Amino acid sequence: MHDQTNQNTDNIVVIPYKDLEPDTLERLIQEFVTRDGADWDQAGCTLADKVSQVRKQLDSGKIQLVFDLSSETANLIATP
Repeated sequence: MHDQTNQNTDNIVVIPYKDLEPDTLERLIQEFVTRDGADWDQAGCTLADKVSQVRKQLDSGKIQLVFDLSSETANLIATP
């Protein structure tokens, strides 16, 4: 029996977000928070507010930036 969970995590690379150019990180976070098409203004929150919240979660270590080698996509996930 093959363990797909391990196979999936073998394709994930943690990216040290502090090594990214600030503009690149900003655009990556913006893309992440707008993926679901959310309108932050209607939720009483601007896009800048949401980006700031995500940035604080990265800084505190609650989430991490990862790159999935299989799908060739970046993502932000909760830290285990």
